[in-house]
Parts: sequence; structure tokens; C-alpha cells
Amino acid sequence: MDLPVVVDSNDDEIVSHELEQMRSILEEAILETRSTPLENRPRLPRIPLSKRNRAVERALNPMLVTYLEASRDLCETDSILFGAAVAVCRIIGAKLPTAGRATTQTNAIPAWRKRIEDRIAKARALIGRLTSLRSGNNRPRIMRTVRMAFAGTNVCPSRISRRN
Repeated sequence: MDLPVVVDSNDDEIVSHELEQMRSILEEAILETRSTPLENRPRLPRIPLSKRNRAVERALNPMLVTYLEASRDLCETDSILFGAAVAVCRIIGAKLPTAGRATTQTNAIPAWRKRIEDRIAKARALIGRLTSLRSGNNRPRIMRTVRMAFAGTNVCPSRISRRN
């Protein structure tokens, strides 16, 4: 929902009608975040710095005081602040992902597993080239790979290819 924000050039204040719309968007966003589990909250986009976006943030800050004073614990404070961030995104028209983070992260492969799988794939490729060299294939590409693999060791690729 993109609200047309009218900024008074004299003192950068937003018209009261728009303030009421912002307040209702803020309340709605806070209620949504309170009912959403922490792991299902969407990732928030980065908001570019502009006069318009700063005006929206300055308008919402005083509204947050009443909610923050009434919060009882850290979890509630967190949901209020996250709801405010969601409200800012909605007001300025930034796109929010519809699905929660939990659905996308369960399908993601952990970085450590990906690194291990990559190392295994490289080792298999090298083993294939070494096997090819032992069977008599001494093409330049094979020889270059084997030389790079044994660089810094006393192993000579020509010794490997002669063994049978």
C-alpha cells in the first residue's frame, strides 16, 4: 500500500489525514507481527535514504512511544519494533516477501555441506583424470591438471603414467 505522502516544505510535517492512515497501518502491522511466530517473519528490505522515507520514519516514531511504554517484555517490544518496520515498508511501498523465512530456509543447503560436496566433486574429477593418465591418456589438459595437483610435491606425473 503506497500512500501519497505530502510533505510541507516549511517544517516537514505530514498532513493529519495521512498520519491517521499511517497509525492504522502501524496498528495492523503490529497486530500481525504479534500473531506471527518469530521464525515465520519475512525478511525486511533495505530502505533507501530519502527525504520522503525519513519523513515517514519521523512521523511514526512518536506513535511508537505509546506502544513501547505499554510493552511488558522483550518479545513484545521486538514484535512492536518489527511491526513498525513492516508498517514503514508498506507505507513507502517497499516489497515484502509473502512467505515466511522458515519455508525458504528449510530447503536451503547449509554452507558447510555445500563446501564438503564441492571438495568431493573436485576430488572425484581429479581421481578421474589420474585414472585417465594411468591408462595412457597424456593429453595436455590431463597433464596440466595432474601437474597442478602434484605441485609442491616430489611426485612426477610422468612416473604415474608409466606404472601399470
